[in-house]
Amino acid sequence: MGFKAYNELAWVDEILGTKESYQEEANVYIQEILKVLDKEDISMLHLGCGAGGHDYHFKQVFKVTGVDISPGMLERAILLNPEVDYLLKDMRDFKIEKKYDVVIIPDSIAYMTSLEDLRKTISNANQHLMPGGLLIIVANIKEDFKENNFVYTGKKDDTHITLFENNHQISSSNYEATLFYLIRQGNKKRVYQETHLLGLFTRLEWINIFDEYSFMVNELDMNHLYNQYLLEDSDYFLKVFILQKI
Repeated sequence: MGFKAYNELAWVDEILGTKESYQEEANVYIQEILKVLDKEDISMLHLGCGAGGHDYHFKQVFKVTGVDISPGMLERAILLNPEVDYLLKDMRDFKIEKKYDVVIIPDSIAYMTSLEDLRKTISNANQHLMPGGLLIIVANIKEDFKENNFVYTGKKDDTHITLFENNHQISSSNYEATLFYLIRQGNKKRVYQETHLLGLFTRLEWINIFDEYSFMVNELDMNHLYNQYLLEDSDYFLKVFILQKI
């Protein structure tokens, strides 16, 4: 995970997506958690926490621990959320001597590019989850996948950033997200490009893994989240799996 986007370019995250821009999405997860868990001092383990935009809102309600594999993103998260415990670890095989009321994996689960890695991550999340706790996963479902293009822009002081993203399916279980960064700072211009390999699995493949751990499964659609960034008249579908450990 030595991507430029998550290390030397991690600083652009707060310009392309301010902490306030995460509030609507974070509130959905918070509301779903509070519907099920009627207790005080809810603990949350956030896997693939990135630069901490979600955690800025999660920490208002929960006791949060964040895990990410990219040092650059964790540096930004620590600056934004000094109250949160952050750990540099791989979500597939990390070990923490603690169990949590909630384990949440927003769309970073897409970096599991094989069923084997997906199963490892869900198994590991389950091992860190209390009985009765919730595992929340946000996923692209293969049946709903579209080859979309997105554009994100942001400006702060004399820095203006434009990010173009192209999603393209390359096999039965993988797609590529190719990113193009245009960064202008005063009269200087820099351009970066890199491609990320991501996993793409059917709903049945997801459900079969959940069944292995006897999760009680609820589903929620969050299909509007990226509409404002789509370049074409298209759709971008996201499935939220809300899984309760029995």
